[in-house]
Amino acid sequence: MTAPRSIDVSILIVSFNTREFTLAAISSVVRETRDFDYEIIVVDNASTDGSADAIAAHPARPKLIRLNDNIGFGRGNNLAAEHATGRYVLLLNPDTVVTDRAIDRLVAFARANPRALIWGGRTLFADGSLNPASCWQRITPWNLAMRVTGLAALFPRSALFNPEAFGGWPRDTVREVDIVSGCFLMIPRAVWQALGGFDPTFFMYGEEADLCLRARRIGARPTVTPEATIIHHGGASEKTRAGKMTKLLAAKSTLIARHWPRGTVVFGQILLMMWPLTRWLVWEALARIKHDARAREAASTWRAVWAARDDWRSGYSEPSLTEAEHFRPVIDAVHMGGAT
Repeated sequence: MTAPRSIDVSILIVSFNTREFTLAAISSVVRETRDFDYEIIVVDNASTDGSADAIAAHPARPKLIRLNDNIGFGRGNNLAAEHATGRYVLLLNPDTVVTDRAIDRLVAFARANPRALIWGGRTLFADGSLNPASCWQRITPWNLAMRVTGLAALFPRSALFNPEAFGGWPRDTVREVDIVSGCFLMIPRAVWQALGGFDPTFFMYGEEADLCLRARRIGARPTVTPEATIIHHGGASEKTRAGKMTKLLAAKSTLIARHWPRGTVVFGQILLMMWPLTRWLVWEALARIKHDARAREAASTWRAVWAARDDWRSGYSEPSLTEAEHFRPVIDAVHMGGAT
């Protein structure tokens, strides 16, 4: 009798109307992952573009969990992780392409640096330029003030004025960071389970920040390596800038409430509210002075974000148990594809 395979890494992908991106991501995993045994688990968040059927038909035959409702990125990964069997779980965005054996390299890096407990790599845009969103510094009063004043945008390469994005660092060295982006984040499955996975309060954005900050409390030291590099297109499932910023601000407000000292939370959330307000006013002034179409578009976006402040200023609301219990996934395929 053949012993069951030991899976090194469970690769989790949450898709929503990203059919071609998701198929390309799965194909890149199969093509570039050779040194370790893996499984691919995909949660499809009720896509309307035929994603689920196309994923089910992919030659890699990933485990597919179809949903009738969109439960978001965080809860989607939690659901996928319930079916994971690997030593590690690797979160991989659907709009990524694995290059140059990146997953093999990341697993090898994790084995060589086990005390980090959370590991990430380097991300590039499709044209080969740096996508700096692979890691972040935690939100602080200083870096939030830099956002509000616009200094972070004026001096994006400054470590002083753009600390949240590690301004000036091209992600070309191994470095301990506060937050590894959820687009390419690996963690031991046992640690994921001990932390309870992502906090389901975060619908989209901020969930990896919360996870990493909670992990640091138990001794994790999230670390990234340039040896593991992927392409991350970014924003494939988010169609409007205003919609993205509304969710991002709700996530940041929730992070402030969860991770700032209690006496500073109200101050932080007021400061956060100033970010879209100042952006709207500045772009509106520039549009009036320069009669510039780009400035008018930016002013319109930030005006919409400010108008929606009741939706984000207090952060995300916690999902109810009855809402969570409503989702009844169907596992469409359970055959492991890829490397042997």
